[in-house]
Amino acid sequence: MMIEIRIHGRGGQGSVTAAELLAVAAFDDGREAQAFPAFGVERRGAPVMAFCRISDGPIRIRSQIYAPDYVIVQDPTLLEAVDVLSGLKESGAVLINSERPAAELGLDTKARVVTFPATQIALEELGRPIMNTAIMGAFAGLSGAISFEAIERSIRHRFSDELAERNVKAARRAYELMKEQST
Repeated sequence: MMIEIRIHGRGGQGSVTAAELLAVAAFDDGREAQAFPAFGVERRGAPVMAFCRISDGPIRIRSQIYAPDYVIVQDPTLLEAVDVLSGLKESGAVLINSERPAAELGLDTKARVVTFPATQIALEELGRPIMNTAIMGAFAGLSGAISFEAIERSIRHRFSDELAERNVKAARRAYELMKEQST
């Protein structure tokens, strides 16, 4: 079984890093994974996409993800600027960094729409609005596709010392929030 994830963000928000760390965590959990970005000469703040595939077997596909199981939106202003729901499977889910309830966003999809305050968590735990590790924790809690332990190990592998601790704390808060919302 393969899970395909498309991450929408803006340059500088850590979308590419989030995809890479999700792939590392999936690999750490014993699965096959790939992650890659889609951007050109965009500058900081321009819309970017990153992709991640997680599979129980070999991944032979090398294209962008056109029919994702999950869409992650790091910046809610992209909802008006980019068709983030394009190709999203009806059985899938969209995870949006927003403090607004999902019903208020008015998204036209049969897929599950879930919101959570990634920026708020990042500001409180990291002191900066870089929410990629919070996104990872939320995805793990929502999907169950990756263990939180693997998420934590991938964060500790990428960051060191105090920065790792703060990022793990942000990821854990988001993970626990998603687990609460799922019950």
